Amino acid sequence: MINVIGGGLAGSEAALQIAKRKMRVNLYEMRPVKFTEAHKTDLFAELVCSNSLGSMEPKNARGLLKEEALSLGSIILRIALKNAVPAGKALAVDREKFSEEVTALITKNPYINVIRKEVKKIPEGITIIATGPLTSPSLLEALKEMLNADNLYFYDAISPIVMAESLDMDKLFFAGRYGKGNDYLNAPMNEAEYIRFYNALITAEQHVPHSFDRKHFFEACMPIEEIAKRGKDALRFGPLRPVGFDKKYYAVVQLRKENNEGSLYELVGFQTALRYGEQKRVFRLIPGLEKASFVRFGSIHKNAYVKASSLLKRTLQLRENPCIFIAGQLSGVEGYVESISTGLLAGINAALLANGKTPISLPCDTMLGALINFITDNPLTLPQPMRANFGLVPEAFLKMQKSIRKEKFIQASRNSIHNIKQMI
Repeated sequence: MINVIGGGLAGSEAALQIAKRKMRVNLYEMRPVKFTEAHKTDLFAELVCSNSLGSMEPKNARGLLKEEALSLGSIILRIALKNAVPAGKALAVDREKFSEEVTALITKNPYINVIRKEVKKIPEGITIIATGPLTSPSLLEALKEMLNADNLYFYDAISPIVMAESLDMDKLFFAGRYGKGNDYLNAPMNEAEYIRFYNALITAEQHVPHSFDRKHFFEACMPIEEIAKRGKDALRFGPLRPVGFDKKYYAVVQLRKENNEGSLYELVGFQTALRYGEQKRVFRLIPGLEKASFVRFGSIHKNAYVKASSLLKRTLQLRENPCIFIAGQLSGVEGYVESISTGLLAGINAALLANGKTPISLPCDTMLGALINFITDNPLTLPQPMRANFGLVPEAFLKMQKSIRKEKFIQASRNSIHNIKQMI
């Protein structure tokens, strides 16, 4: 019996991979007995931030990571594709239908035993810990004691979601930048409207956890008000950039579909730590959102992760206890697809270990291999969670001309993944 702790993206993928190999697994999930600061349901693979899993283009690092994971048999990504909603070249999902399908697949699987309780002690035997950035304090203490190491952390933020019927469509338009598709809803601003919004945003009241320290915000999820405080035009070069649209627009706010019906929209790049009342007041200053009805407000929460460079092998096993694997954001990666991919590798390796075989590590000429190599061989004293990106690829590729670098790496990745498939 293999144990998987955590029913998020990584844990769900890991459990399904083990079950796919006809091996029994105990899947522990504390919801609904105990909820985190961000989760709202008891569904497996619940998406608590954006509903977008990023680009599908192989020339985009996260797009290549998806290709690798799908080639290696990712079940969660296959379900995501089945429940996709229009989002241009990105993979966005109807989060409710997506999580419901994952949950049904897990609960009906004869090889998976779902245990709904908080784990406060690491169980005996082969175990995958994939409790994510919102790991319960009790389990963090157990981990800290086992690892004899402090846990690192950063603060993360999520964006608000509004009802489509509450938007003034006369002030909005459907389009993608540079005329590419019409999957996004756009709220254009003139200079006066932008200045009014900007001034309200930087003076609005925040709600932050005790002992809050801004240096612990992860850059990729920086709250919009923190970006704005960097300068009057910071938003216009960030989430409100007007490039790719009519030059008459001073700034543009984009909204992305949350479901296939198009009844819900998320404000793209609007992660926020503002108090709920302030979110209503400030975000309703956006043209077209004057009467917006919020079905989810933005929020921030404390996220935990281990220092992988001190603790993990490239197989995602603990160096001091190879029966224990750590996957998902707790391992030090950041992002949905990164979590799914590490859960995939941990599930494959746990099954190999249980069968008396040697766990695999992916070569650095794959995006997942390069990412895991970075987090497990990082010289930084205080590393931040890392997403897939082409800056992680081996030096040999970085020395190539930019015009051919990505193509060469993509081909190398495909060759390596083909070889890895023969081993699993």
